[in-house]
Amino acid sequence: MPAEITRLFELRQRLWDGLQREVPDVLLNGPKWRQNPSVSEKLIRLPANLNCAFPFVDGEALLINMKDFAVSSGSACTSANPEPSHVLRALGLSEDLTRASLRFGLGRFTSADEIDFAITATAATVHRLRQLSSMASQ
Repeated sequence: MPAEITRLFELRQRLWDGLQREVPDVLLNGPKWRQNPSVSEKLIRLPANLNCAFPFVDGEALLINMKDFAVSSGSACTSANPEPSHVLRALGLSEDLTRASLRFGLGRFTSADEIDFAITATAATVHRLRQLSSMASQ
């Protein structure tokens, strides 16, 4: 079991690092971690879960465009509720950021190649939706 937790942590970190590199202004929802966290620091966050906000993008539009991935809007506690996540609101996120959030789920069979594909696809989708949003506001 510890080997799987470590593997998932590393994949989650790869996903977060890639999203930060490819998606301007992406935000991490929840507790932050240091660059080289200790084992106990790694356990502050679930190893198979990454919740991010993508400012200037509607989370539902992003969710619809991410149908090939294990993502949902909001937190696990409110995944069936279309209202903004009360959990993310309690963390201090604005309603706009709450609505612009996605939760990525990693699993036993998730590979590094799939993480890389998710990074590329997410970045392209966010970029496209931001372009559409800015065009609509003109």
